[in-house]
Amino acid sequence: MNHYETVFILNPVLSEDQIKETVKKFEDFLVSRGAKMVSKENWGLKKLAYPIQHKKSGFYHLFEYTVEGEAINNLEVEFRRDERVMRYLTVKLDKHAIAWAEKRRNRNKQNA
Repeated sequence: MNHYETVFILNPVLSEDQIKETVKKFEDFLVSRGAKMVSKENWGLKKLAYPIQHKKSGFYHLFEYTVEGEAINNLEVEFRRDERVMRYLTVKLDKHAIAWAEKRRNRNKQNA
């Protein structure tokens, strides 16, 4: 099992219910492939550095999870098929990145 982090940006014209439905869809997709969710973060509506599909903002979400490597290709195919997803990035975390992600989660808990 490898440790991964995926950030994806959803279209800003989606309603709150559509956003929740989309996030749940991808979470369920990962869990059905044997993933163990470590953390989920909703970063909210953010301004983009450059326009994507003529949009200047998007809803950012982060998943941190452990799963076998074969599931990542299937996840990225699902991201490409869903028109609600504007961009995504999946990164395999090494031991230093895992430690940093844990510090970030703890810092976010203290600020919440």
